[in-house]
Amino acid sequence: MKNKLPLATAVITAALLSTAHAADKLDASCASCHALTKPTDTSIERIINRKGPDLWYAGSKFNADWLTAWLQDPKPIRPAGYPYFKVIKEGPEHDVPDASKITAHPKLAKAAAESATAALMALKTPDLVPAGAFKGDAAGARMGALAFTKLRGCITCHQGEDGKGGFSGPELTNAGARLQPDFIAAYTADPQRFDPHIWMPTLTLKDQDIQRLTAYLSVQGRGDKK
Repeated sequence: MKNKLPLATAVITAALLSTAHAADKLDASCASCHALTKPTDTSIERIINRKGPDLWYAGSKFNADWLTAWLQDPKPIRPAGYPYFKVIKEGPEHDVPDASKITAHPKLAKAAAESATAALMALKTPDLVPAGAFKGDAAGARMGALAFTKLRGCITCHQGEDGKGGFSGPELTNAGARLQPDFIAAYTADPQRFDPHIWMPTLTLKDQDIQRLTAYLSVQGRGDKK
């Protein structure tokens, strides 16, 4: 028992050092828009003023193949940019994104994209995204689709399978290609664990609901979707 605490401390310290080393490998321009290490400032002002989403847990969030391809040919993930409330304008029926205010993400050459992906995928947070958060049961996907479009209101902020939906959150038409299932499950369960002031609500969901939503989202944009 006496050795367990020092060992645990050593493991955590090694993980933090590994994360910091990976962040150091990324181009300085990445840090101008994204947090590459866990921020000490958790104020709402930081959320409002940041230029892009945090990437300090990127290795627990993204699929590497998708990330490498996207960095070479970045397409908008958030229809209204980031953050959405700085980019919308009044439309004839409702607010719409103002494309002139959306900053394009720089394209990387293949070698640079592969290098950036390797560094980003090293930024892992097993405390936030535990292995096995999604139990892998795809049978609930149909009920997950119903929850996404009708029962839980996800479509209010996110575009789903057919491209219909809101634009205040990232589109999820290709969520399965882009995101790791364990991340989808963990983030859906408690978004505020990742961003204390993020506007996505923490819904009162049973684990069964989270599993069903994850089953649905984890096949979006994948060729093996059933």
